[in-house]
Amino acid sequence: MEWRDEGVILSVRRHGETSAIAEILTAGHGRCLGLVRGGRSRLQRPVLQAGNAVQAVWRARLEEQLGTYVLEPLDLRAGAIMEEPFRLAGLSTLAGLAGLLPEREPHGRVYEGLRIVLGAIEQDEVWPALLVRWEMGLLDELGFGLDLSECAATGRNEDLIYVSPKSGKAVSRTAGEPYKDRLFRLPGFLQANVDASVADVLDGLKLTGYFLHRHVFEPRGATMPEQRERVIRGLAERPH
Repeated sequence: MEWRDEGVILSVRRHGETSAIAEILTAGHGRCLGLVRGGRSRLQRPVLQAGNAVQAVWRARLEEQLGTYVLEPLDLRAGAIMEEPFRLAGLSTLAGLAGLLPEREPHGRVYEGLRIVLGAIEQDEVWPALLVRWEMGLLDELGFGLDLSECAATGRNEDLIYVSPKSGKAVSRTAGEPYKDRLFRLPGFLQANVDASVADVLDGLKLTGYFLHRHVFEPRGATMPEQRERVIRGLAERPH
């Protein structure tokens, strides 16, 4: 069998002396692995880098087999990202979290969001907020989406500034005031198209990180990607 799709390379590992195995998040076929023959060659190595967008042809005799990839470059961003530790931490976070998706299940919104974040990766004042939005979408795709549409206590949608760690639902200022020390702050940019300050992004990462740990990493006995903490440290060092 054979299919053709566009995708973003998440990881590459050596296979034998000359080949490599590429993990790619594709637009229509989800997260798929495949063997790239000659993947360690001088011609292939610049393409086979995490963060690069490629056109992929996947072939296998049977659907359940590993299969082989033939790749053509579409958007090679990896080189520029590798030179900037802060951006590299962002890319590694994206790749590590995208690896949580089940194999060979399409998640078009996660893929499109990934392309959007990578498209802005050279704008350090932009991509961290997009990363938070992408993590929100990932939680939703995994079945653990947050409900920020109305207050969990009153059912109204005005002045929502908190999120309950128990329910994952928004809480209004008035209803949350007595419990504010136990609630997450809800950054405004997650509700409307407004600019996000560094403090807003840090609050957003704290929010999504809690629910990713609770619903995804902890049940699997796994830990959050270390590079995500480097993103947080990099942001914390910036002017708020």
